[in-house]
Amino acid sequence: MRGAPPRAMRALAGPVSGAFSVLAVGLFAAVLGVRQFAAELPEPGALASYEPPTLTRLHAGDGRLLAEFATERRVFVPLDAMPQRLVDAFVAAEDQRFRAHPGVDPTGIARAALQNLAGAGSGRRLVGASSITQQVARSFFLTREVSARRKIAEAMLALRIERTISKDRILELYLNEIYLGRRSYGVAAAALNYFDKSLDELTLSETAFLAGLPKAPANYDPEKDPDAARRRRDYAIGRMEADGYIAADEADAARAETIAVRPRDPGRVVHAPWYAEEVRRRLVALYGEDVAHGGGLSVRTALDPRLQDIADRALRDGLAAYDRRRGWRGPVARIDPGGDWRAALAAVPAPPGLAPWRLAAVLDAAGETATLGFADGALGELPLVEMQWARPWRENRAPGPRPQQVGDALAAGDVVAVEALPRGEGGEDGAQPDGAFALRQIPAAQGAAAALDPHTGRVLAMSGGWSFDDSQFNRATQADRQPGSAFKPFVYLAALENGYTPASIVLDAPISIDQGPNLPRWEPENYSQEFHGPTTLRRGLEKSRNLVTVRLANRLGMERISEVGRRFGIGDFPEVLSMSLGAGETTLLRLAAAYAMIVNGGRRIEPAFVERVQDRYGATVLRRDARECAACAGPDASPGAPPAPGDDRPQVADPATAFQVAWMLKGVVDRGTGRSAAGLGLPLAGKTGTSNDSLDAWFIGFAPDLVVGVFVGFDRPRSLGARQTGASVALPVFKAIMAEALGGAPAIPFRVPANVMMTRIDADTGLLPSPGSELVIVEAFRPGTEPGSGAPADAPGGEAADFDSGLY
Repeated sequence: MRGAPPRAMRALAGPVSGAFSVLAVGLFAAVLGVRQFAAELPEPGALASYEPPTLTRLHAGDGRLLAEFATERRVFVPLDAMPQRLVDAFVAAEDQRFRAHPGVDPTGIARAALQNLAGAGSGRRLVGASSITQQVARSFFLTREVSARRKIAEAMLALRIERTISKDRILELYLNEIYLGRRSYGVAAAALNYFDKSLDELTLSETAFLAGLPKAPANYDPEKDPDAARRRRDYAIGRMEADGYIAADEADAARAETIAVRPRDPGRVVHAPWYAEEVRRRLVALYGEDVAHGGGLSVRTALDPRLQDIADRALRDGLAAYDRRRGWRGPVARIDPGGDWRAALAAVPAPPGLAPWRLAAVLDAAGETATLGFADGALGELPLVEMQWARPWRENRAPGPRPQQVGDALAAGDVVAVEALPRGEGGEDGAQPDGAFALRQIPAAQGAAAALDPHTGRVLAMSGGWSFDDSQFNRATQADRQPGSAFKPFVYLAALENGYTPASIVLDAPISIDQGPNLPRWEPENYSQEFHGPTTLRRGLEKSRNLVTVRLANRLGMERISEVGRRFGIGDFPEVLSMSLGAGETTLLRLAAAYAMIVNGGRRIEPAFVERVQDRYGATVLRRDARECAACAGPDASPGAPPAPGDDRPQVADPATAFQVAWMLKGVVDRGTGRSAAGLGLPLAGKTGTSNDSLDAWFIGFAPDLVVGVFVGFDRPRSLGARQTGASVALPVFKAIMAEALGGAPAIPFRVPANVMMTRIDADTGLLPSPGSELVIVEAFRPGTEPGSGAPADAPGGEAADFDSGLY
């Protein structure tokens, strides 16, 4: 038959047809498989609006870095804010055809395949061919699993990403997301962590080094393998030159540079861990954990670094001085001085809070000088004069006698804390030899100090204890303690608001108070256990006389005093008379803020740590001072002096009353329980506070433009010891802070409000001075209430009030 196929062709037709059928089925199954696989892949559309977790940075008031909080240490920088040379370097080193390919680079894949085939069996690591887009796909959507399935998914996602977002957006995500070692996510964080520079400060060599890191950051760390780091940098430089991004002479100069890793400059970072942690807690409360730690916030705080440094040193010195007065509790540990003492000493863990002191082993304790050994083999001397304070500690008793020789306190094998003495310092003649040390002891008591601007409430400095490494508990904001007599000014403020004057008379004499059925009578005493008869309110506050305060509170009624405590933000206390002596609990920061409202003229302020918060794009999302100034900008702006902003602070006390209390507290420093601060020669006011059994010691004081509060006490309350009061324990810290903070600055007097009359009176009687007056002072009165104006000196109530009150 014409046209019929040969027998052989007919014989093959069946198998060929079957093969095509199998192939068709296979292709169909593959297409279905790919479609199913593609359907399971995530949609990349979210990348268009994706914001990577970015570290939050806190800055001090002078702009220096205070702290960083992050789940990943990343600083987000928009692509248009990055130097073009940096972008070019990464494209040249990682994906030369990035601008041309659709997400996957066939040329790169082919080249990598040939290199891998050529190196088969050699044991060399396989060469990858992931484009920048594929790396973004892997970083955001996939794991780092090495498998064909993951590579297929990576390629398919890369193609989708390129169809969804722009090349610039892909680069922006890549350069901010890529991990570059040293806990650095993104190029900006890496620039800081390797070179302590911003992106626009990087040299070409440093830029190329960063561009060479993505393949294996740990392998190219310059401090671990400088040769590998240099080779990888030079590869990136070569790629930039080959692709025309830089000229040959630029490339040669960059290759000649040494890769010098520079740690952060300590001078550009402020150390204030309690302050930073308080800000972090407040950010979490405002924005939640995710935003606070990964939202890329830029936070300007109110911290004054100089004042913070002063407060830290003063508190540590004060705690150490108090601790030394209480005696020597013994060595940190003991080792065998006859064995390998260096190894034994190195094995002793440093106790938290030791720095900047060091641990030393006592090698010899004979005579008047101990020989010290350090773990590095160095030796030193500890003279007897530098351990004279080391009297034996005795629980609930005064310490034992001073050591007469080194062996009275130390023995060979003791491991002790020591502090290096500055050259030529120490000893009775002030001339210790080089290598001399002083014996030290980590205090058992804790404390806190805080400094505020009384006009704005800005917390300028805050130290929450001896060492943040030892305890993150903040005694300034988290410790509720009894303020004792430091609460008394608010009792006297309530009295002035209810018709009393600073010259009003109250009886200082024994009293007994009926506390109700089945309760014993309360018989408070003065600290001195003495009585002084008729006493002015001023003298009662200056000398911190409990009996005057209790009598005054009983006349006023505790509901009025409790209301003052709430109004000033100190606390909401029960309306019982013991609260007038500071039996209620509050924090150091709340009490310091209340004193700030006294000195600022009775205006409410809230302690403020944060001045401004900006989001990752620089937009301000929070301002402490939200007042608007219409006259500061625009067509109505004045070219002359800056406009005076409006004062929107609520009035919590009349300015005249607030000034009267402030002026009485100045008398506490001039003549009363705080008089040791008068030697500074500064206009200062304040009040001591000591709770029952000396469990808590306080001093809260102020200059016209600065408030400083100090608290000292054990975390588990126990007595600080006999005669250990706010005046002896807390006041020295206040003095040290004020002396350094205000020393050398012009003295600013307290500002007298317009409705206050300053009148000379007899300090003891509250009357106009007479020839027999022993002490004449200037007192603050409201017009018409001063002596000689017709107002009774003991108004209101007079002496008869004592007999109508249940007090006798």
